[in-house]
Amino acid sequence: MIARLVGEALFGAAKFLVGGQARWHGCEPTTTQRIYFANHASHMDTIIMCGALPGYLRETTHPVAAADYWGGGAVQRFVALKVLNAVLVERGGSKDPLAPLREVLESGESLIIFPEGTRRAEALPGAFKAGLYHLAKEFPDAELVPVYLTNLARAFPKGAILPAPISAAAHFGMPIQLGKGEEKPAFLQRAQKAILTLAGQDLAEGEDA
Repeated sequence: MIARLVGEALFGAAKFLVGGQARWHGCEPTTTQRIYFANHASHMDTIIMCGALPGYLRETTHPVAAADYWGGGAVQRFVALKVLNAVLVERGGSKDPLAPLREVLESGESLIIFPEGTRRAEALPGAFKAGLYHLAKEFPDAELVPVYLTNLARAFPKGAILPAPISAAAHFGMPIQLGKGEEKPAFLQRAQKAILTLAGQDLAEGEDA
């Protein structure tokens, strides 16, 4: 009950401050198992991604979050685990970072991942790490949905305490699949391009507005 109330307050505050509207370009919300993969620009990315999903999907969709940040204090850990339903991953350790992600997918539920692995101040995503490829290969029935998050590097840059009132949005694109025999570099480049395509759509919409 407390977690639900905190979640409503958190998502409501985020939408009031930066928007974060969902824009479904190539798919619609569905309970189909998915791996949503998005560019990573801010600690608000996880909140905006979860808030952009309908409430009934948040219950079975788990954002992947860095344990050194989201597990660093009692409040952050509560928000991550109880409100955002996150999977905390240790970075740079000896454990397999994909193991908890596999557990989620094996249970039939969905993930939100940030394949760059770290935040970037740039508007466009950098090169993807291999995790998305391995998950796509091991769980071929999960839909791979690209998501482009706009303006979050500007709305909540590194070192900021409160977000700036800059309009953000989550653009959901058409699902992709790992091709039969497709090699890792080619797939990762194609996945990155799917987000770049959404970024182009966002820029075009901004010019038309």
